[in-house]
Amino acid sequence: MPTTYDDLHVGWSATYGPAEMEREPMVAFAEQFDPQPMHLDPEAARAKGYDDVFASGLYTIGTATRLFVEHFLNDSTNLAGLGIENLRWHAPVYPGDELYASHEVTEMRVSESDDSRGIVTRDIEIRRGDDTVVCSWTVSILMGR
Repeated sequence: MPTTYDDLHVGWSATYGPAEMEREPMVAFAEQFDPQPMHLDPEAARAKGYDDVFASGLYTIGTATRLFVEHFLNDSTNLAGLGIENLRWHAPVYPGDELYASHEVTEMRVSESDDSRGIVTRDIEIRRGDDTVVCSWTVSILMGR
């Protein structure tokens, strides 16, 4: 049975992963969607003070989204994403890093226009295996009850 709005509560949380960040897909994404030199060339990244090429923030978000889809959203009554707030990148993500995606329910309310649906707000944190937060945001989704 899928997870519904009514199965959750403020404070409910879960962590998924790891997702290993591999150089070739990171660079291929950057070539197509975020071709900044520090995402493509190790020397350009080092010239800017980084250890190596690092993932585009959009790639990091996409990787985390995949974890949420596979482990939560596809087995839930999720109907739609409603918005993202407070998106922040805190630290670079390098090839070989393992990422873990955590979410915690911070707010819930039944839809005013349709009480068969509810809005769930979750705080998201993406961490490397060493527990460093690399990215965070708040997201609201519409779920069936």
